[in-house]
Amino acid sequence: MYRQKDRQKQRLTLTVTALALVPLAAACGSEKADGGSAVSAAPPVTGVHWSVDSVTVDGTTHTAPADAHVEITDGKAAGNYGCNHFNAKAAVEGDSISLSDATATEMACEDKPMAFERTLARTLADGALKTEVKDDHLTLTTEDGDRVHLTKATDAPLYGTKWQITSPASRNRAHLTFDKKAGKVSGSLGCNKVNARATVSDGHITLGAPSTTRMMCDASLMNVEKDLLRLFESTVSYEVDHRTLTLTSENDDIVTAVVGK
Repeated sequence: MYRQKDRQKQRLTLTVTALALVPLAAACGSEKADGGSAVSAAPPVTGVHWSVDSVTVDGTTHTAPADAHVEITDGKAAGNYGCNHFNAKAAVEGDSISLSDATATEMACEDKPMAFERTLARTLADGALKTEVKDDHLTLTTEDGDRVHLTKATDAPLYGTKWQITSPASRNRAHLTFDKKAGKVSGSLGCNKVNARATVSDGHITLGAPSTTRMMCDASLMNVEKDLLRLFESTVSYEVDHRTLTLTSENDDIVTAVVGK
């Protein structure tokens, strides 16, 4: 899926789409027994959701909150410092990445270390960052030797995850969980509980007739329920991207969900 970039190309400019990165691969040559050379590509830096593990500044390592992450693509970067979301311009040159003109939300998270946010933000903005990828780990190093340690994040599993519906809006009450062994989906439509058969195959989910409770809630919640019920007794396509699930009906209606607690 990633394209190998020519080593001789002097500059790549990337821009960001919400939490996604375009591949950056540096080619390196190795001598073969017959005197020729083999070209192998370094693992990609862009096109990847990187979870921040820690930041080391002046020899002291600071552990990152669970939500801290970085994604780079199409000349931009996006992510989360641990509490607040940020966006920035991103420029790639050789084996280095520079982030500039960062903007961030201004929430105050009492349960997360705001000092870490400031440390990560300063380090990411500290000029050209040398990139080093080994297996699924990325290290960004400043000119002064400070380092940001990151790990390639894996997609959440479709099965067993509590998928909190984010669109259509549901006040965070609607959620679905797929059970592979039982071949079912269960959860809440925002007001009423729901159960149905669910058969998953080749990027599609065939949902059976829903069985629901019969409570009445306010109009906004009932409207969300009506929208979600349209998914049932049909086949929808699905895609899991890191911690986000997208369901698309045959009529191109889209439902999105994120990993819930």
